[in-house]
Amino acid sequence: MHLVPADRADRRTIDGHRVCDAIAAIGEPGHVRAWADRFALLADPKRLALLLALHRTGPLAVSDLAIATGMNDPAVSQALRLLRAAGVVEGEKEGRIVRYRVVDPDIASLLKHCATSSLSGGV
Repeated sequence: MHLVPADRADRRTIDGHRVCDAIAAIGEPGHVRAWADRFALLADPKRLALLLALHRTGPLAVSDLAIATGMNDPAVSQALRLLRAAGVVEGEKEGRIVRYRVVDPDIASLLKHCATSSLSGGV
Protein backbone atom coordinates (compact mmCIF):
# COMPACT_ATOMS: atom_id res chain seq x y z
CA MET A 1 0.00 0.00 0.00
CA HIS A 2 2.76 2.32 -1.04
CA LEU A 3 0.45 5.01 -2.51
CA VAL A 4 -1.79 5.49 0.52
CA PRO A 5 -1.15 8.91 2.09
CA ALA A 6 0.11 8.87 5.66
CA ASP A 7 -3.13 10.34 7.01
CA ARG A 8 -5.03 7.29 5.69
CA ALA A 9 -2.41 4.58 6.26
CA ASP A 10 -3.94 3.41 9.54
CA ARG A 11 -7.27 2.49 7.92
CA ARG A 12 -8.11 -1.15 7.34
CA THR A 13 -8.28 -2.20 3.68
CA ILE A 14 -9.89 -5.18 2.07
CA ASP A 15 -8.01 -5.14 -1.26
CA GLY A 16 -4.86 -3.11 -0.61
CA HIS A 17 -3.47 -3.47 -4.13
CA ARG A 18 -6.74 -2.19 -5.58
CA VAL A 19 -6.66 0.77 -3.22
CA CYS A 20 -3.25 1.69 -4.62
CA ASP A 21 -4.55 1.21 -8.18
CA ALA A 22 -7.52 3.45 -7.36
CA ILE A 23 -5.26 6.16 -5.93
CA ALA A 24 -3.08 6.00 -9.03
CA ALA A 25 -6.18 6.19 -11.27
CA ILE A 26 -7.46 9.28 -9.46
CA GLY A 27 -4.16 11.08 -9.92
CA GLU A 28 -3.35 14.60 -8.84
CA PRO A 29 -6.12 16.71 -7.25
CA GLY A 30 -5.48 19.52 -9.74
CA HIS A 31 -6.08 17.17 -12.65
CA VAL A 32 -9.32 15.93 -11.07
CA ARG A 33 -10.44 19.55 -10.49
CA ALA A 34 -9.70 20.47 -14.12
CA TRP A 35 -11.85 17.59 -15.39
CA ALA A 36 -14.62 18.41 -12.91
CA ASP A 37 -14.64 21.95 -14.29
CA ARG A 38 -14.89 20.61 -17.84
CA PHE A 39 -17.79 18.38 -16.89
CA ALA A 40 -19.46 21.37 -15.19
CA LEU A 41 -19.36 23.18 -18.54
CA LEU A 42 -21.13 20.23 -20.14
CA ALA A 43 -23.66 19.88 -17.31
CA ASP A 44 -25.77 22.81 -18.52
CA PRO A 45 -28.19 21.56 -21.23
CA LYS A 46 -28.05 24.83 -23.19
CA ARG A 47 -24.26 24.93 -23.28
CA LEU A 48 -24.21 21.26 -24.20
CA ALA A 49 -26.69 21.92 -27.02
CA LEU A 50 -24.45 24.72 -28.34
CA LEU A 51 -21.40 22.47 -28.20
CA LEU A 52 -23.18 19.59 -29.90
CA ALA A 53 -24.33 21.90 -32.69
CA LEU A 54 -20.83 23.32 -33.16
CA HIS A 55 -19.22 19.91 -33.01
CA ARG A 56 -21.56 18.44 -35.60
CA THR A 57 -21.77 21.36 -38.04
CA GLY A 58 -18.53 23.25 -37.65
CA PRO A 59 -18.29 27.02 -37.24
CA LEU A 60 -21.57 28.87 -36.67
CA ALA A 61 -22.49 32.47 -35.87
CA VAL A 62 -24.36 33.47 -32.72
CA SER A 63 -27.64 34.14 -34.53
CA ASP A 64 -27.52 30.76 -36.28
CA LEU A 65 -26.76 29.01 -32.98
CA ALA A 66 -29.69 30.83 -31.38
CA ILE A 67 -32.04 29.54 -34.06
CA ALA A 68 -30.64 26.00 -33.88
CA THR A 69 -30.90 25.77 -30.08
CA GLY A 70 -34.03 27.85 -29.47
CA MET A 71 -32.08 30.27 -27.29
CA ASN A 72 -31.98 34.03 -27.71
CA ASP A 73 -28.86 35.79 -29.04
CA PRO A 74 -27.76 37.30 -25.68
CA ALA A 75 -28.01 33.89 -23.95
CA VAL A 76 -25.95 32.28 -26.72
CA SER A 77 -23.36 35.07 -26.48
CA GLN A 78 -23.12 34.67 -22.71
CA ALA A 79 -22.67 30.90 -22.95
CA LEU A 80 -20.05 31.30 -25.67
CA ARG A 81 -18.15 33.83 -23.52
CA LEU A 82 -17.96 31.24 -20.76
CA LEU A 83 -16.91 28.48 -23.16
CA ARG A 84 -14.34 30.75 -24.80
CA ALA A 85 -12.88 31.75 -21.41
CA ALA A 86 -12.50 28.04 -20.60
CA GLY A 87 -10.69 27.43 -23.90
CA VAL A 88 -13.39 25.14 -25.26
CA VAL A 89 -14.42 27.29 -28.24
CA GLU A 90 -12.82 29.99 -30.36
CA GLY A 91 -14.36 32.61 -32.59
CA GLU A 92 -13.16 33.31 -36.11
CA LYS A 93 -14.03 36.76 -37.39
CA GLU A 94 -14.99 37.21 -41.03
CA GLY A 95 -15.83 40.86 -41.54
CA ARG A 96 -18.58 41.62 -39.02
CA ILE A 97 -19.50 37.98 -38.47
CA VAL A 98 -17.88 35.80 -35.81
CA ARG A 99 -18.25 32.07 -36.25
CA TYR A 100 -17.49 29.81 -33.29
CA ARG A 101 -16.01 26.32 -33.30
CA VAL A 102 -14.98 23.72 -30.72
CA VAL A 103 -11.20 23.75 -30.23
CA ASP A 104 -10.69 21.62 -27.10
CA PRO A 105 -9.83 18.11 -28.36
CA ASP A 106 -10.88 16.42 -25.10
CA ILE A 107 -14.30 18.08 -25.19
CA ALA A 108 -14.61 17.26 -28.90
CA SER A 109 -13.96 13.61 -28.09
CA LEU A 110 -16.64 13.65 -25.39
CA LEU A 111 -19.08 15.34 -27.77
CA LYS A 112 -18.41 12.72 -30.41
CA HIS A 113 -19.31 10.00 -27.92
CA CYS A 114 -22.33 11.98 -26.68
CA ALA A 115 -23.64 12.43 -30.20
CA THR A 116 -23.31 8.73 -31.05
CA SER A 117 -24.65 7.18 -27.85
CA SER A 118 -28.14 6.85 -26.50
CA LEU A 119 -28.97 7.55 -22.88
CA SER A 120 -31.83 5.04 -23.02
CA GLY A 121 -29.29 2.21 -23.14
CA GLY A 122 -27.37 3.51 -20.14
CA VAL A 123 -24.32 5.69 -19.92
